Amino acid sequence: MRDLRSDKLAKFVRYVKVASARLRQGDMAPLTRYLPTYLPPRHIRRIRAQYRNSLAMSLRQWLEYHQRDLAFDQCTWMGVKAWKNPLDAWIYQEIVYEVRPEVIVEVGSAMGGGTLYLAHLLDLLGVGTVVSVDIDRTRFVAEHQRIVTVTGNSSSPEVVGQVAELCRDKRVLVIHDADHRKPQVLEDLRAYAPMVSVGSYLIVEDGVVDLFRPHDLLGVPYVGPLAASEEFLRDWPQFEVDLDRERYLLTYNPRGFLRRVR
Repeated sequence: MRDLRSDKLAKFVRYVKVASARLRQGDMAPLTRYLPTYLPPRHIRRIRAQYRNSLAMSLRQWLEYHQRDLAFDQCTWMGVKAWKNPLDAWIYQEIVYEVRPEVIVEVGSAMGGGTLYLAHLLDLLGVGTVVSVDIDRTRFVAEHQRIVTVTGNSSSPEVVGQVAELCRDKRVLVIHDADHRKPQVLEDLRAYAPMVSVGSYLIVEDGVVDLFRPHDLLGVPYVGPLAASEEFLRDWPQFEVDLDRERYLLTYNPRGFLRRVR
């Protein structure tokens, strides 16, 4: 009589070989559909069918899903569209709480959902102003007593001077989310970096586009914010990348949380 244990072991080994090949191709079905037949129920549970695809996503697939299906149409703050990654928004509240800025400069505001979010964070702290800098106000709908708008080219001497005056002798945090092309980002970083207080941050958004190829969903046909951050850091040793702010992995701002250390 054949040893049943040997038969089960041989069957399991064959399964592992097939499953490994499928897993390398990104197919999680072997884990959720077949493996429970080889392990006692207490060790693994079947994933409900309605969640199998979402839980099988890679980090890249989640970023693409968020960009394609959520970012521009379904991300809102208090009813106002906010083109933000919610994991980055969570990091922002940590930074705002720790830094307690008297002025947050937001370079690029679009509809203003992110601006309103920052204003509400300052409400919780009971202090501070959000200075929204944008060249186009046709879509901006955010309204709040802590929001001050400055309209014009973000790197023009007039706009920079006006913002600098609002930041004078204040504890300042700067978030850049304007034109994402490297030359413009770099020009803005150099213009607004002097306003950032020691211990505070210069946040460069959407460098994630530089991690993808131009034809990818998140890619762009030009060099973007991440490259600008890297060049900026070579000339501004006062700033360092705070990688702890990327601990949730799914950030739109790789190497974009720049902390002023001196």
